Amino acid sequence: MSTEENPAAAPRSLAEALRGRDDVSLAALLRSRPDLITPVPTDLTQLATRAGTRASVVRALERLDRFTLQTAQALAIASDPATYAELLGLMAGDDGDPAVSAALPHALGTLRAQALVWGGDDRLRLVRTARELLAPSPQHPSPTGLGPTVREAGAGISPGRVQEILATAGLPSTHDSVSALNALAGLFDDPERMSALLDQAPSESVEVLERLVWGPPYGQVTADPAPRLRWLLDRGLLLPTAPGTVVLPREVALRLRAGRAHRTTEPVPPPVEAAAAHRPQMVDATAAGQAYTALATVEELLKDWHEGGPAVLRAGGLSVRDLKRTAVALDVPEPVAAFWVELAYAAGLLASDGEADERYAATPAYDEWREEPAGERWARLATAWLAATRTPGLVGERDAKDRTLSALGPGLDRSAAPEVRHRVLALLAGLPEGAAPDAGSLLARLRWERPPRADRTGGGAPSPYARRTPAPPAEGTRGVAARAGGSGAPGYPADGASGAGGEDDLRSRLARWTLAEAEMLGVTGRGALSSHGRALIGAPPAPRRADTRTEPRGPGDKLPVHHRQTPLPPALSPAEQATAAAAAARLLDPLLPEPLDHVLLQADLTAVAPGPLERPLADVLGVLADVESKGGATVYRFTPASVRRALDAGQSAADLHAFLAAHSRTPVPQPLAYLIDDVARRHGHLRVGAASSYVRCDDDAVLNEILADKRAAGLGLRRLAPTVLAARTDPAALLEGLRAMGFAPAAESAEGDVLIARADAYRTPPRTPPEPVPDGPPVPDDTLLAAAIRAVRAGDLASTAPRRPVAGAADTAPGELPRTTAAETLAGLQAAVLTNDTLWIGYVNAEGGASQRVIAPIRVEGGFVTAYDHTADEVRTYPLHRITGVAELAE
Repeated sequence: MSTEENPAAAPRSLAEALRGRDDVSLAALLRSRPDLITPVPTDLTQLATRAGTRASVVRALERLDRFTLQTAQALAIASDPATYAELLGLMAGDDGDPAVSAALPHALGTLRAQALVWGGDDRLRLVRTARELLAPSPQHPSPTGLGPTVREAGAGISPGRVQEILATAGLPSTHDSVSALNALAGLFDDPERMSALLDQAPSESVEVLERLVWGPPYGQVTADPAPRLRWLLDRGLLLPTAPGTVVLPREVALRLRAGRAHRTTEPVPPPVEAAAAHRPQMVDATAAGQAYTALATVEELLKDWHEGGPAVLRAGGLSVRDLKRTAVALDVPEPVAAFWVELAYAAGLLASDGEADERYAATPAYDEWREEPAGERWARLATAWLAATRTPGLVGERDAKDRTLSALGPGLDRSAAPEVRHRVLALLAGLPEGAAPDAGSLLARLRWERPPRADRTGGGAPSPYARRTPAPPAEGTRGVAARAGGSGAPGYPADGASGAGGEDDLRSRLARWTLAEAEMLGVTGRGALSSHGRALIGAPPAPRRADTRTEPRGPGDKLPVHHRQTPLPPALSPAEQATAAAAAARLLDPLLPEPLDHVLLQADLTAVAPGPLERPLADVLGVLADVESKGGATVYRFTPASVRRALDAGQSAADLHAFLAAHSRTPVPQPLAYLIDDVARRHGHLRVGAASSYVRCDDDAVLNEILADKRAAGLGLRRLAPTVLAARTDPAALLEGLRAMGFAPAAESAEGDVLIARADAYRTPPRTPPEPVPDGPPVPDDTLLAAAIRAVRAGDLASTAPRRPVAGAADTAPGELPRTTAAETLAGLQAAVLTNDTLWIGYVNAEGGASQRVIAPIRVEGGFVTAYDHTADEVRTYPLHRITGVAELAE
């Protein structure tokens, strides 16, 4: 049993409480609060000091669930130290609440495990920093809605006025103000005497108390208070805190609340309710269809950027115009296009090329990705999405400096995104098989697990009872009220809500975006978690649902869900995530459609692909024809420009005829054959090279036609020979100009050979995917934890072990290094070698860092001492000139 759980041990400080813990308990503390181990503390005293720093305590409070946080808030307004019975009374009230009584030991155990509370059940102490953060004050009202105690509120009242209050309340006078305030507090704490006092109160005075009882406890009065207020002021039920301001003392409020610190306690997390249920097979089929669409969309996006995509803005990212063009090309709204662009970037398939004229393009990893099986390609995208901290839902909003956030640009990282995504999917995994969640209950559960900042410290939002009373006097409270609220986006894409919302608003929006993005990516189908989505997060098999209906009965009808839901899966390590992704890919592969090796050619110069095509067929057809429509079947249209594009890529007319005949289940229509032959007959008839550029043609009549055309005026053409024209423009512009005039020129090299243009020639240099922005220090692994605990234990032994100075050593104050002369240090070490004694030494390393160590010297020679270092648990060698002094350990 740990020290703080054993009242007999009676630790006097947090360091002593930690000293009484076993290694398993210390490891749990360091795992839950990894900031305490960065860097590794030298001893348990330093660990306790670090655990009480404001930054560390705030971080720990942010990760408490609502009931555990309410427990800490109750301890902040309880006596210091408090008993378990007092804490239970504050949480469950005078009448008691069985659910609170059952849940309180676990919540208190969590606070103890995280070193926020220490001491036995008879002396519970909240860490001082946590008390300062959670205790009520005029500047930072507590979420409990309570005010200061009688002693705190009455500290500024004159002694004469205090005695007048005592007399009016029916109490005997005392000799000083301190005892008078204690007597008044005793009156308010006594249920019988307090009831008798309130029975005498006018009804108007009782109404005032009812308005203040649940907070805020402050009110404003005039210089001449009304009779109902005067009655309360004369008996100390309201105490003045400043001119024109009064407060309801904490003892009075608690008595009026029947002992409860909170108006509503939530010992049990709200269940996630199912809004609809579907057959699991339908969910998996729908999710598989979305997964296939996701793969096709990412591939279409990067294929569109084969020759170099949009330019990179000077500040980084994609311009609004380029995002619109991308959305039109993908036939999706702009926020959805931003999601696909960011997903490809997170998966390492897209990056900037790093050139002077920087542009976005596919990376070499894209070519490897295209060759992988479909299930593995999807798993790679889904894994990147789960771990990414970049948040595409923020695209188009403004940052703190009023700059627009752009896709692929800076400022989109939100460290909470991976955690929220995993929690949302984990909660979906806890629902019965095929059940889609009710979004409201899902958000309520997330808010219980990670309460908003206002519920943590009371300083981030107004009290929930602010409308019940006059405006509170503290200016800070009014300022917070003006900032309260925020527009959470109801779905994906974002609804244009300002990015100025706080962290809590962002977490709700992240949850909504997760639901929408999971549906687009195929992790969920019809809102329910699919089997491959369940495998992706390492969730156990889904529970069977008791209700077999496939839809709710009517609007607003929710399907029942058992209160005891399936345990939620924990976050996965990188190795576990790779294994889970492989399992998800194996489950998804059989659900994806098999690629086809044929199309259906039609007489209107179109081809219909009734499903996904094999990659070689899709690549050639993508060059030979333009995509006209997508969906369950893809329609391609053949045009002179598309046929010329295939000829430019090195195909001949015979090759195209053979390709279509081999891959069409219908005969090649005559109009398509004529189109190919007609374009091929004219293709390459003109040749363009570099003079600045030139045009040559064996038929001088064609060159005469070009010169006579007014559209050629901008090309700067002139005749060099009967079959050659020179131009002032570059070859690319000349090719484009002649094609716009209806000709089909071909580019040629300096040797006169036809140049073949391939659309997929451009790639960025090798790029690594963007690293997620960590949400604080990483959780240490078991090896690091074991080494850190061993070092902390040894350092604590060195700092706390009783010692006696060697002869001639100066007295050493606690915490200081031992100081002895060089001769005394050498003599002490040599004697320890002969007697096998253990010594306490001070040591200064080469960087000037001082430390104290417990060593067992083995030998002393050549200016060095070789010893077993208990602090490091290994044999080390130390230069004698860096040892400040030695001291023997006491028996």
